[in-house]
Amino acid sequence: MPVIDAYNKAWENGDVETLEKLIHDDCVFNPHVGGITMGKSDILGFAGSGNAPKSENNRILFENDEVGVAHSIVHFANGSDSEAVMSFMRFKDGQIVSMETGATPISPDYKLIGN
Repeated sequence: MPVIDAYNKAWENGDVETLEKLIHDDCVFNPHVGGITMGKSDILGFAGSGNAPKSENNRILFENDEVGVAHSIVHFANGSDSEAVMSFMRFKDGQIVSMETGATPISPDYKLIGN
C-alpha cells in the first residue's frame, strides 16, 4: 500500500498507533497556516485529539520511494472554511520524514464536480 494511502486511512480512523509507524522520528511538518513547524509528537497528538480535520476526495497525484504529492478537501473541527489542500511529502526508510501543505479556502456552499 502506498505510504500516503496508509497515512490517509490511519488519519481518518484516528489510528495513532499506525501513524506512529508511518511517521519518521525526525519528521518535520510545515503546515500552510500559523508559521509553525511541527514534529512527530505534535502530529500524533493532533491526530489523537478528537479535533483532527476530516478530509474527502483524497487523491494521490504522485508517489515513489522518495516523495509524494496529494490533494484533498479538508474540513476543520473549529468550523473554519474548508480548504483544498495540496501536500508534498518526502520519505525516508518508508516513512514520512517531511510534509508541507498549501491550501485554498473554499466557501461553505462548494460542490465537488460530478457530485
